[in-house]
Amino acid sequence: MLSSNTIVVPSYQRAYSWETEAKPDVTTSKQVNVFLSDLEDYNKSSATTPYYFGHFLFEQKGETEFGVIDGQQRLTTLVIFLSALFARLKQVRAWTEFEETCFEDLIKRRSAYRFETVDYDRQLFKDYVVNQSRTDKYGLKTTSAKRIVAAFDFFTACLANKEEAYLVKMLEIVSTATCTTHPVEDESEAIQMFIFQNNRGKKPSNLEIIKAQFMFAVHLQGGEAKNDLIDVIKDRFENIYQSISTIENKVKEDDVLVYTLQVYFNSLWEGGALDKINKQLSDSNPIPFIEEFTESLATSFRHLTTFFSVDEPRYLAIHSLVTLGGISLALPFIIKAYSFNLPIGQIEELCAALEVLVFRSRIIGTRADLTSRLNDVYAGFIQKEPNVMPSIQPIIKRVNLLKTTTDWWYAYWNKTELDKALQGKVPHSIARFLLWKYENYLQGQGKSGYALMRFDAISEPHLEHIAPQTPTKGEPVAAGYPEYDDDFKNQFIDCLGNYLLLSASHNCSIGNQPFLKKRATYNHLAQQREIQDLSLDSGVWSKELIGKRKTDIITFITESL
Repeated sequence: MLSSNTIVVPSYQRAYSWETEAKPDVTTSKQVNVFLSDLEDYNKSSATTPYYFGHFLFEQKGETEFGVIDGQQRLTTLVIFLSALFARLKQVRAWTEFEETCFEDLIKRRSAYRFETVDYDRQLFKDYVVNQSRTDKYGLKTTSAKRIVAAFDFFTACLANKEEAYLVKMLEIVSTATCTTHPVEDESEAIQMFIFQNNRGKKPSNLEIIKAQFMFAVHLQGGEAKNDLIDVIKDRFENIYQSISTIENKVKEDDVLVYTLQVYFNSLWEGGALDKINKQLSDSNPIPFIEEFTESLATSFRHLTTFFSVDEPRYLAIHSLVTLGGISLALPFIIKAYSFNLPIGQIEELCAALEVLVFRSRIIGTRADLTSRLNDVYAGFIQKEPNVMPSIQPIIKRVNLLKTTTDWWYAYWNKTELDKALQGKVPHSIARFLLWKYENYLQGQGKSGYALMRFDAISEPHLEHIAPQTPTKGEPVAAGYPEYDDDFKNQFIDCLGNYLLLSASHNCSIGNQPFLKKRATYNHLAQQREIQDLSLDSGVWSKELIGKRKTDIITFITESL
């Protein structure tokens, strides 16, 4: 399959998506690890038939050039593994003539590469994997590039101590392995066949499925414009996959598909992407929908790439909303705001309002549905006239209503309910977020002209229990903490008043020490110095001080969020 051919990943295909568990001795379902364990299981077996790599679907672009339509994740991983194997074998001894021929057939002959991944990862693949001329991992712009590097590093580590006999055997298994292939000359036919493929590795995402369905529909009903329409879809999915490679650690691609449905049909109630799209494709002429929706989909990914990439310190409201996480409720509004070309200041204002809703929804946890309370203002957030920007004020007005009203229909997220939710144990991820907000509040008191601190300015933010969960040497009072009775354990240990934001290294260094020793290290953040001030007279960390600090933090939260 590889010998004398060039196999490329077409630009409209998704980039490398297989994941790696870096520790070879850990049992995992990560695809790269499973790839190697499958080979090793075969190596240990008594099988007499060749190892089977599966089925590959290709578009034949020329006599010796093929675009891989299905199977590219396996093929990419195979080339990464072989590159690491050949490198290790060269460390053990010089290649034999047969091994050099294998390398030229499977990896590279002179300047001719047998396999090339998507164009935006192509040079990195050549430099880091095939030629091994690059060793640094800095400046990797896409998640797919990071996955390529992780896979190569994993295979390199696994092979580092392997003896010659093992390496030769593994090369023999791979070089004599079999597969089945199906090359087609018609690109649209190749892509529609993807729908019916069952293959090792990741299950196709809904986004991949609808791409194939769109291609299939165009193939059947595109008429004379079929090839032009397929080119349009290809170009849009090329842009989509480039966006995915940048933001997939921030948002799931199938979620963006749902957000696009919500924007396209102007309703927060939209969901069930495949069912909705299949219904549209069952129309007698689905081509206009395909053209419009793929454009909307590419637009959503483009705007979310912009949104998640904003890192200028002055745009703290965007950073804050992203830091909070769990923001699926907010993203359809965000996509609309960017689509309307709203000024960045208004987008910041919108983010600050949406953060209130997301936070209250997460911390209060009521079964009441926010969608029904927001859908009307979402549907009204439209551009009614050309060149007239829609107003975000109805959305902000609705948020303010939800924060303050006692009307039963809207009152599930008001200040009273928020105060109740904050009295007990707060999830650690949210507690870290709230203490970061509290830190900026403390730093800003009585000061002006100083930039607020970003969450990522703290190296690996950890949540410290000031009074430790386990009493120091079993003698809490002597260590400066209250008696660990049931009241203290149930009401004070896991509450905001006893939580403190520290860097990971700081948290590890202080451990489970007496209060005065821990307090002596609390001199980096304003909230750490606040603990010193609160306990200055007593020298102990009491229930009263925990309660006072908890009240102060909750007062700040209920007034600002």
